[in-house]
Formats: sequence, C-alpha cells, structure tokens
Amino acid sequence: MSVIQTASIKPLLRNDFSIPHANNYSLAALHLCLNVFQLFILPLCLLPRTAWWGLCIIPIAAMNNPFWALIHEAIHDLLSHDPRVNATLGRALGIFFGSPFQVLRLTHLSHHKFNRSPLEKGTEIYNPREVSRLAAAIKYFFYILCGLYLLEVSSTLLFFLPQKTFARMRRRVSANGNTQEKWLANKLGDPKRLREIRMDGIAISLVFVLSGLCYREHWRLLVGLLMARTFFISLMDNVYHYGTPLNVTISGHNLSVPRIVSTLLLHFNLHRVHHAHPQIPWKSLPEAFAGQSDKFDRSLWTAAWHQFYGPVPLPNALASAARKKL
Repeated sequence: MSVIQTASIKPLLRNDFSIPHANNYSLAALHLCLNVFQLFILPLCLLPRTAWWGLCIIPIAAMNNPFWALIHEAIHDLLSHDPRVNATLGRALGIFFGSPFQVLRLTHLSHHKFNRSPLEKGTEIYNPREVSRLAAAIKYFFYILCGLYLLEVSSTLLFFLPQKTFARMRRRVSANGNTQEKWLANKLGDPKRLREIRMDGIAISLVFVLSGLCYREHWRLLVGLLMARTFFISLMDNVYHYGTPLNVTISGHNLSVPRIVSTLLLHFNLHRVHHAHPQIPWKSLPEAFAGQSDKFDRSLWTAAWHQFYGPVPLPNALASAARKKL
C-alpha cells in the first residue's frame, strides 16, 4: 500500500483499544528516575568517586527518543484515562525534557492538523524561487542536527516577554500569519495555558541550573548529555516524514526495526498508522498495523540515512507526489 493511499485509509474493525496504564506509569517512573539520576545523583554522589561514572550517560542517551515517545502519549491523552493524571505526568516529563508540556502539545497537534499541507510542507522542502539550495541546506541540516530541540527549548522565552509585548506579538500573528500560525497563536493566547507554560518554564530553569551547580568541575559531562539529547531528538523528528507526498495530511513512514527497538520507541516507527489513528495507544499500534494489512516502507536506519540526501526542491516534491497518484 503506498503512502498516498492513506488519505482514504480504511477504518479499523475495533476501536476499543485500552490505555496500558501499568506500563505507562512504570515507564514514566523510569524516565523520571533516569533524569533525576543523570542530572543530580550522578554528579553529587558518583562522579566525586571517579570520573568513570560519567560513562553512564552513554546508555542513558539512547533513552532520549523513548523519553519523547512517552511524552507523545501524554500529548495525545493516551498516558492515562484520567485527564488530571495525564496532564500532571505530561508536565513533569516535559520539565525534565526541557520544554513546557503545553508548548510540546500544541506544536505537535498542529503538526497532525497541517502535516505535509501547503502550510507545513515538510522540513526538507524549499522553494528554489525564494531561496538558494545552499541556504536551504544550511537551514535544513541545522534543523535536523540540533535546531528542532533548540527551538522547542528556546521558544519558552517568548512567554516571559512583558505581557503587553507578548499580547501585541500574538495579535500580529493572529492577524497576519498563515492558518497554522493563527491556530497556534489563538491556542497559546489562553490565560490558563500561559500561566502553566510560565510555571513550567521556571521549573525547567531551576532543574537545569541546579543540575549545572551539581556538576561543577564536571560541567562538560552535562553539556555532553544535553548535546546528545539535542542531536537525537532533532535527528529523529523528521525521519518519519522525509520524502512523503505533499498535500496528504494522513501520511508518514512505517519503518521496520527489531521488535525490542520498536517496543522501546513505543512503536513510534509505525508512524503512518499513528497518523491515521492518533487515538490508538502505543501498545495497540502493531495490532492496528496488522489489521490494516499495511507494510513497512524501509528500515528506520535507512530512513535516517535518507535524510542526509538534503533539502528537496518544491517542484520535485510536487512531481513525485503526482507520480505516486498515478
């Protein structure tokens, strides 16, 4: 089944997939403990004994994308049936991730709403009439190597602008932005969301400033830890959409990986299934994949490598989409 056909994907035979609460709560506890360990316990209790304990950050770095996958479940209200528990855990995970939960939630939901549309297009798409390939390549590779995570973290600063300045900026975007920007500006203008984002932003600052003080002379390890997170989160963000057709909102790659890796990623690699059915909890995605008689497009590792082919001119992307329709 081609990617383009998912615009008319058939409904599943059942819609009673249940949220795996026990698994989710255990995973949330695991990721919170891993973050407390690497940010505080490691520098305070273990590094003073020997710097060799710093090697712990290598296996922990491999957990960055599973960490994001769990936050992603909370974004879709699939961490818990209880909205308060879902929001509380989502906020706690977001604080240790480095970005307020509401920022992550709304930007991701806008991605679902406008995926591969003329507004969002895709990270790799550029218009050669408006920008050179070199400029597009610099922007693209910066984004996939570090830019996405840096944007998620730094965007929090906007919410600490003076109230009048922030309100004026939001009104300008609401009046002059495109449909996606207007949607985000309206959602982020809610006073309750603003308070939550600011509170989470303060908590994030405290967590990472205190962690920096704990690392002291080992501060390079903390920098390395954050650089690894920046790289892995940014690199893997667009791997599921690179090269998928434009103007097909319900699209994405299903990427094959060993079963244990798929489980660690909470089956995030079944991305086309997720975009077609975002209400399905992670544990039921393989069942939905089988029920759709869908197929894998390629391996995750191949897809990650394909990203380094670089930015794609808009005419080429449109021509490719037209060929797939035939």
